[in-house]
Amino acid sequence: MNYPKKITIGDITVRDGFQHEEKFIPTEAKLWLAEQLILSGFKHIEVTNFGNPSGMPQFKDADELMKGIRTSKKISHLINDVSLTCVTIREKAIERAIQAKKDGFGPDRILLMVSTSESHHYKNSGLPLADYWKMAEKYIPMAREAGIKVNGTVSTIWGCPIEGPTEMTKALDFTKRWLDIGASDVEHADHDGSASPDRIYKYFSMLLDKFQQPDKHIVHFHTTRGWGLANILAALQAGMTNYESSIGGIGGQPANFVDGVPVAGTGAYYYADPSITGLVPTEDLVVMCDEMGIETNLDIDKILETGKLVERIVGRKLRSECIRTGRIPKMLKEKKKTQLN
Repeated sequence: MNYPKKITIGDITVRDGFQHEEKFIPTEAKLWLAEQLILSGFKHIEVTNFGNPSGMPQFKDADELMKGIRTSKKISHLINDVSLTCVTIREKAIERAIQAKKDGFGPDRILLMVSTSESHHYKNSGLPLADYWKMAEKYIPMAREAGIKVNGTVSTIWGCPIEGPTEMTKALDFTKRWLDIGASDVEHADHDGSASPDRIYKYFSMLLDKFQQPDKHIVHFHTTRGWGLANILAALQAGMTNYESSIGGIGGQPANFVDGVPVAGTGAYYYADPSITGLVPTEDLVVMCDEMGIETNLDIDKILETGKLVERIVGRKLRSECIRTGRIPKMLKEKKKTQLN
């Protein structure tokens, strides 16, 4: 097998991970986790969503959290080398991010998102695709002028939870369009866990044949059906070097019920059992890469300890296997000498 010798992993627990939780995660806990991730060596973390908090109250503390990270003494020696990303699906969110940047606490990078499925895109953004592209063309230059990089995400590449099967090659066209209108990088997302490893390999092979720059493309997998790490292997084999994951494998569609109150979220859940959603667990990903000799430049032991505490924050057992099994010893334990009588 031909795998990269080194990869980059961005952790997105604080935003994508917590957005699916049906209880509000205290700001102090989010800040603590952001600090631990940075202290573990992550250079890319996704922090919050600057959209309207009335529909997604998990992010009502967006400004407070960003200010807390920017002023944290625990990570002050590291923060200048870390890229903080905030989701900004629509115009007001982008404008809010730009203002926060001017005020000294805003993101280094924002995320805009399209889906190859028109129905999924409309449910996620409230705009038809044609109108969304026009909006992105207008606002990307504004964000970059303010010193903010822009990620363009492409979703439903391998299937849509609303419409079903999708055409993979459409995502390549969307990728080119993102890069043409000024996106700094592109995230390729399997948001509902419908991709199988063979199609993952096929898509990313086509992607690299067309664009030849793996560092500008990010792999984002959910493990709804348990295929997350298998899909990571397929993407590694295709030559991808940039990945996202979440502690405990949490995350998914924004919660539509928070602290006992029904909220808009993005509408009805796609699945009868909303607990089955989730991303590839960061803990399992870093341990697997370590065993494969793939460098991540991350403190694996600290990540495993952090994972145990995130379970306590959310109040339940999460998907990670490695926070229970631990790392695999690198050498045989010294055998005790048998004393002969």
